[in-house]
Amino acid sequence: MAKDSPIQFKGTTLKIIQAQLRTTDHAALHQALTELTGNSPDFFENELAVLDFSQARALPAVADWAAIVALVKQSGLNAVATCGLSDTLAAAAADAGLPTVGVDALGRQRAKVEETPKAAPEPPSVVVAPPPEPAPRTVILDKPLRSGQRFYARNCDLIVTAMVSAGAEVIADGNIHVYAPLRGRALAGAGGDKAARIFTTSLEAELLSIAGLYRTFEAGVPAELLRQPATVSLLEAGGDLRLSIVPLALR
Repeated sequence: MAKDSPIQFKGTTLKIIQAQLRTTDHAALHQALTELTGNSPDFFENELAVLDFSQARALPAVADWAAIVALVKQSGLNAVATCGLSDTLAAAAADAGLPTVGVDALGRQRAKVEETPKAAPEPPSVVVAPPPEPAPRTVILDKPLRSGQRFYARNCDLIVTAMVSAGAEVIADGNIHVYAPLRGRALAGAGGDKAARIFTTSLEAELLSIAGLYRTFEAGVPAELLRQPATVSLLEAGGDLRLSIVPLALR
């Protein structure tokens, strides 16, 4: 293809969130997003998302796809496709601008194509550039997070050594460690990592979430866990994932 062609194609490494939905009911989705994001318009920072219904057990024959797209957009999430739908629902979603992708495509990696380099004369001198700085595996937050503040550790773990106040929010694509009272919200595995965990030395949270599966505490944290060291993870039970919160023995 000529360099001046009006269209060219190049590979990318776009990050796409896999949003697992178990219903198409607008009211139920709105309530869940409100509890998870607090109606923050930039919660997902304009990320792209595939709406994955593969875990939904029973869906109605019709759905208001325009309303669903607008709903997730309110939290900064741009729906670009669906998967896991019946043929009828998938066709309706495609008509609304949401094409279907296979579930396996979400985790598929692009195969590497190796080409045999052409023989070339060795240059008289080679300047070797220094290796790039590795991406941080852990971010440390050592200042208190006040109500209304949010801290996102993208593509890494997060260690917090100060209090997370009620109304504040810590998010990480990896694990979250809070070595202080955790009174606000903590969302680990935000990029979909189901093996992520949350650790805290004093559990007083408003909401806990691992890979999008969350639990709120409107009535308060259970007495046996309140202000105690605890760890949060996902456990599989009967084919379904559930949020597990257990005491953490520090002594």
